[in-house]
Amino acid sequence: MLLIPAIDLKDGQCVRLRQGDLDDATVFSTDPAAQAQHWLDLGARRLHLVDLNGAVAGKPRNEASIRAIVKAVGDDIPVQIGGGIRDLDTIERYLDFGIRYVIIGTAAVKNPGFLQDACSAFPGSVIVGLDAKDGKVATDGWSKLTGQNVVDLARKFEDYGCESIIYTDIGRDGMLSGVNIEATVRLANSVRIPVIASGGVTDLSDIEALCAVEQEGVSGVILGRSIYEGTLDFAAAQDLADEWQP
Repeated sequence: MLLIPAIDLKDGQCVRLRQGDLDDATVFSTDPAAQAQHWLDLGARRLHLVDLNGAVAGKPRNEASIRAIVKAVGDDIPVQIGGGIRDLDTIERYLDFGIRYVIIGTAAVKNPGFLQDACSAFPGSVIVGLDAKDGKVATDGWSKLTGQNVVDLARKFEDYGCESIIYTDIGRDGMLSGVNIEATVRLANSVRIPVIASGGVTDLSDIEALCAVEQEGVSGVILGRSIYEGTLDFAAAQDLADEWQP
């Protein structure tokens, strides 16, 4: 099980949002590169970055901090980035300066042709982010619920050549209310590519629950508020994942 610390960037700082609300942000670090190094030192094997300002603006807005993070971790672990990725030039620039994976979310739902082009141009480097509530996909920073079924859309995007899917249950993200295991497994069982869980992780019991379904296709989990507020000890969680025996 891949445990992926999240670094959400707003105005050059590392923050966490509650249910995606930019006005409900808690600042956890004013030095994102140092925060990245901290997770690397604790044994992280990948980092998850989100350009929150970029997600709103539709173009990168925290590039200086992103570059600093990539420089800090070097080639030690891969870095993935989402937020405001709307064109192939942005993807190319990110990959050129060391980002390993780009995450396309709202743009994939609104413009599937762009996602298909990105997967063709940068094979193996494109992750699709699907945010859903009650099985229906949400877009625009979760502000709009579509009528599209998340499983149907996942299967379509899998055919485009996406490397994996990040699935966020938006009713639980940032709420420390537990992972929606059932919905995550349902999605993982519906596709052949890996599914990375996101949203709701609280403590080691959630890591245990996720490890128990790893064979169902749930390959990893993104960790946010729990590791910043201390309800989950990242190093202990990584040890548990490494030692897990079904």
